[in-house]
Amino acid sequence: MNSSKIQARVVAVGRGVVVTFFAGVAAVNGAQLVSEGRYVVPIGASAMACAVVLLVPRLRWPVAPIVVTAVTAWWGWLGTLLLTVVLYDLAAARRTKAAVLCVAAALGANLVGYPPTRLWDGQDYVTALFLWAFAYVVGMGIGSRRRLVRALAADVEHLRVEAQLREEAARVAERSRIAAEMHDVLAHRLSLIALHTGVLATRSDTLPTPVAERLALLRGASTEALTDLRDVLGVLRAPGAAPNGSGVVPAPVPGDVQQLVDDARAASQPIALTVHGRPQDAPTTHRLAVYRIAQEALTNARKHADGAPVTMTIDYRPPATLVEVTNPAGPPGQAAAVSSGYGLVGLRERVSALGGHLNAGPAGAGSWRLAARIPHPAGTEENGTPA
Repeated sequence: MNSSKIQARVVAVGRGVVVTFFAGVAAVNGAQLVSEGRYVVPIGASAMACAVVLLVPRLRWPVAPIVVTAVTAWWGWLGTLLLTVVLYDLAAARRTKAAVLCVAAALGANLVGYPPTRLWDGQDYVTALFLWAFAYVVGMGIGSRRRLVRALAADVEHLRVEAQLREEAARVAERSRIAAEMHDVLAHRLSLIALHTGVLATRSDTLPTPVAERLALLRGASTEALTDLRDVLGVLRAPGAAPNGSGVVPAPVPGDVQQLVDDARAASQPIALTVHGRPQDAPTTHRLAVYRIAQEALTNARKHADGAPVTMTIDYRPPATLVEVTNPAGPPGQAAAVSSGYGLVGLRERVSALGGHLNAGPAGAGSWRLAARIPHPAGTEENGTPA
């Protein structure tokens, strides 16, 4: 059972205790006011009726104010204590007009009510007004607090949903970028196959007939596959990008990490870069991911630890591409205040799509560490060439 249900039960039990106590006190007090106990049964029945309408949630509005006000108007002190509960509820619900009408009706009708329980004899009405005013003020305070808590809870829920939507948007954006990159990779390779098979087909007269037929079939299949790929994924290319008319899609060039580091150094960001293996040892998708990871890590370092030295280690060698970037704590940069915070979400989506995992977080002594491991595809040799 969660805390909200426990709290609701505690409130319900507390209300029951208060209402029962007030009904008992009012009944006993009312019975003492009447002569010879002639009205003990009606008084007890009235107290019970008031207690029921105040304890059953579906009867509290508008039945409870009407019943308790009527009892107070006739029996005076019998309903005075119970009317405080009604006024508390009305104040918590911001029903000021209803509360004023209940008090006015109770005092006005009690003026001509049963003499032994009339509040207007002596100064009893002053005491009643004080109790009712106190209950109304307490109800106003509690109601305001409840509304504030509900508003804060709604804001928190709204922020949670907004964060989920932004995180999902970051994932979708990264998936679109990955799809666009894969479109370029596959389109380039299929176009090369179509190009070379076309060149060989022009020399079909010097080739055996079965070979020429297989070449024609291969060229037709590659051309159709390239057309289908363009139709399905071509919309993911950058806006304004158009084929160059040569029939060969340019090979996507993974970003140069060294150039990225050199540009950051030129901007006075100290970076120590260590590279193991050759980029060619890893698949193109890994090199694209490594560039994005390095780019995001250096950007975050500039935002959150401006001027702090950055250590970057990249290992392209099988069986997995490894990237690790660490930096100590430093003063936040000017762009830290406008950081979206969803760059790492996109990176995780990209690395997960390649079967790897990415970790980012504190590394002790106030430093920050971002590390990724992307396994090479099965059947890859040590030199990175498909088996």
